[in-house]
Amino acid sequence: MTEASRTPRTRLPTDSEIRALHARHAPTEEAFALVHTHCEIVCAIALRLAGSAGLDVDVELVRAGSLLHDVGVYRLYDDGGRLDHAGYVRHGILGHELLRAEGLPESLGRFCSHHTGVGITREDVVRQGLPLPPGDYLAESTEEKLVMFADKFHSKTDPPRFLTAGTYAAHVRRYGDDKAELFAVMCATFGVPDLRPLAAAYGHEIV
Repeated sequence: MTEASRTPRTRLPTDSEIRALHARHAPTEEAFALVHTHCEIVCAIALRLAGSAGLDVDVELVRAGSLLHDVGVYRLYDDGGRLDHAGYVRHGILGHELLRAEGLPESLGRFCSHHTGVGITREDVVRQGLPLPPGDYLAESTEEKLVMFADKFHSKTDPPRFLTAGTYAAHVRRYGDDKAELFAVMCATFGVPDLRPLAAAYGHEIV
């Protein structure tokens, strides 16, 4: 039994409630389509990995956490519908704040603030001068690690696309060999997803 499943759980929002939350906070229909679709894809990857690896996880928490992990992106759009790419690393903490204001449990807010990259440490914040309060933003539970990992296989680029494990490994290595090693450990733990069915379903290329 996982740590998350041992803890008494408040009611988690349904898919339709989460979709409505996205719709309330999305500044444009285009932003909603981009972010909500990405969250759906990450959810599908995470749940498939959980099943194929036989993981002992709270699948309902994984579902809700996946569908909510990127809601903070909406707060990075200006009045003209332009995304603040320079401040993008803040989307996690902005999402955590948004869910807290919505009255959702901290367990869901953590999926927002603790999924970026393969984890952001206090040292990373200071050394890179990141626009974040100094602290560790690391996935801790298996559920958090699974959502963080699943997120690495799809990108909200223009156009959106799926990333192979090799593509993401090359990307994250730019931030240090230790980051690439962390990703390799996650690949060994969770397995590498077959992206072809999702790529066909959504019409996004795999790179």
